[in-house]
Amino acid sequence: MANQVLFLQSLYLLFSIFSLPFLPLVMSSCNDPCQTLDDCEGQLICINGQCNDDPDLGTHICGGSPGTSSPSTDDCQPSGSLECNGQSYPTYTCSPQVTSSTSAVLTKNDFSEGGDGGGPSKCDDKYHENSDPIIALSTGWYNGGSLCGKMIRITAQNGMSVLAKVVDECDSMHGCDQEHAGQPPCDNNIVDGSNAVWNALGLDINIGEVDVTWSMA
Repeated sequence: MANQVLFLQSLYLLFSIFSLPFLPLVMSSCNDPCQTLDDCEGQLICINGQCNDDPDLGTHICGGSPGTSSPSTDDCQPSGSLECNGQSYPTYTCSPQVTSSTSAVLTKNDFSEGGDGGGPSKCDDKYHENSDPIIALSTGWYNGGSLCGKMIRITAQNGMSVLAKVVDECDSMHGCDQEHAGQPPCDNNIVDGSNAVWNALGLDINIGEVDVTWSMA
């Protein structure tokens, strides 16, 4: 009798197990929360607790391609870091979303040979006169050179604006070497302007950094 009761209990236990609802393995997609590298689907990778493009693969699945939502400013997270002169700097493959009035930080760059801009401009492999209204954009905005030769309008908080040509990348991934004149990686929101840009905006070059907005001309 005891064996029969034990047998029935075993059957009931097996029935209960197989009656549980099936729990599928759900992979997280763009910007979904994650904990490990295996939590994200396809070629996505877990960065700072969110599924995002893998910078090592150079994917742009979450970068606003058809079928995906446009990233907000907060979606651009560091892809890594770089040690420079004993200090750690974040590196970026992205920049904040471009709008009709994109917030940025204007910095000063010397585009001439031997200047603090380092090597020649990426767009044309040439040096340029600082008397020309030209700029370099952070890596994400530079976007592999897609904006080379394009004109953008930069507007300062004093209401003055200037048209400037994109000639170079303000590298947000690399730095601290001869090519970059020993300077650390750029932040992801930099418009690096020549003297002409600063002068046209009525700004004091010695300030070094100032908040501006920019848009496509």
